[in-house]
Amino acid sequence: MPKMKTVLTSPAIPASFSAGMPLSRSTRCACITRSDQPVNPRSLEKLEVIPRSPSCPHVEIIVTMKKSKKQKCLNPESKTTKNLLKALSKERSKRSPQTQRKA
Repeated sequence: MPKMKTVLTSPAIPASFSAGMPLSRSTRCACITRSDQPVNPRSLEKLEVIPRSPSCPHVEIIVTMKKSKKQKCLNPESKTTKNLLKALSKERSKRSPQTQRKA
């Protein structure tokens, strides 16, 4: 009787990753590398802040660019990322509805 071998296959994993590219959420952390390069707030479509969790010990910041739809992971500890978050927060506070004034 011939012996049978069981072969387990996994989804194909790209051989190379671009810097700061997020992985799928099925892994522990979404980001394998984080960029310190500045990002223009006007070129952002979306910004996600993923807090620490039991599956990932790092705070992750993932931005999606408007035109290219590419995603990039930012280093939450870098000065450029902190400045970006501050600028976006300031812009957002300007857009938020003002409290009603007494007449």
